[in-house]
Amino acid sequence: MAGLRLIVGLGNPGAEYLRTRHNAGFWFVDALASGQGERFGFDGKLHGETCKVRIDGEPVWLLKPATFMNKSGIAVASALRYYKIEPEECLVAHDDLDLPAGSVRLKFDGGHGGQNGLRDIIAHLGHGKFHRMRIGIGHPGHRDQVTPWVLGRPSVKDEDAMLDGVARALDVLPLAVDGQFDKAMQQLHTPGNR
Repeated sequence: MAGLRLIVGLGNPGAEYLRTRHNAGFWFVDALASGQGERFGFDGKLHGETCKVRIDGEPVWLLKPATFMNKSGIAVASALRYYKIEPEECLVAHDDLDLPAGSVRLKFDGGHGGQNGLRDIIAHLGHGKFHRMRIGIGHPGHRDQVTPWVLGRPSVKDEDAMLDGVARALDVLPLAVDGQFDKAMQQLHTPGNR
């Protein structure tokens, strides 16, 4: 399978959303960029902020859509077209209610699982054939509480767990960039692999 050439972090723009659970995808690409001393810059034609990093010598574009979460597909489709990247060479990092805080899973293809950013990307591409980095944010316990939960800030304990999950995900990223997804998944999904 082809390696990765584009990594998209999903979130909502604006300071008030910065540390919310819904912005876990932004946390991931921000950690990746800052780890390499790179900064994001706004690119109007791509409807988002971009920067370029090198992972094991391979150039990889990072993208943070500047639209709200439910319009993420505009930026993703624009970036894939502009950089001439196939969807299966793209990884989308996003928050996931179905995983406990701190749990991170790699996945290829599938539905949106109610995640509005994924829903819009799938609508724009016409399929779900791209990689996902599912960053667990836990579930509030009742569906009526999902919106304030997702748009709220995690507890210190949950935030620490999520940041630890992001760090573990960054550890396996070179394997994914190299196209070794099975190996990356095995390493990421095995507890105590740190």
